Amino acid sequence: MNAIDLINKIYTLPSESGRRLEEFITEATFPKGHILLRENKIERDIYFIKQGIVRAYTCKDGDEVTFWFGKEGEVILSMRSYIQNQKSYETIELLEDCLLYKLPTDQLQQLFREDIHIANWGRKLAEQELIQTEKRLISRQFSTAAERYEELIQYDPQLLQRVQLGHIASYLGITQVSLSRIRAGIK
Repeated sequence: MNAIDLINKIYTLPSESGRRLEEFITEATFPKGHILLRENKIERDIYFIKQGIVRAYTCKDGDEVTFWFGKEGEVILSMRSYIQNQKSYETIELLEDCLLYKLPTDQLQQLFREDIHIANWGRKLAEQELIQTEKRLISRQFSTAAERYEELIQYDPQLLQRVQLGHIASYLGITQVSLSRIRAGIK
């Protein structure tokens, strides 16, 4: 996917608006293990994943707690930095070598003021991110770890091939031992 395809996946822009937005997008390549966004830092860019997989986590009591995985076609951003220009809650780590599209938020904010179509695109981006966050929260509150694992298998079975089981267990809110039991019970 090229940058404009990823942009239009969120909300289709008129071609002129798309060209204006695309002017500020650059490609960036980072290796596996790279920390792209850091907790407690105002993030100045948003990214679109062309190739690779990432995870978002935060630290609690010295442990990393994974709460999101992103893969090809998805957006990487700190909503808190994007909307409020405040320090982020999360750290984003690349789990594979990644090819990303980078968009500076200061340029994006300027385009929001100049182009209603791009402003609407930004609103749609925020709405989609809110819905995804809401889904994760509701799943975490009302589903068992086994149900969340089965949902993960249904939603993205390749994720299990691409992500360490320790990160999956953390995402599910369980230990690796518990994850092994769940996996054994499903087979």
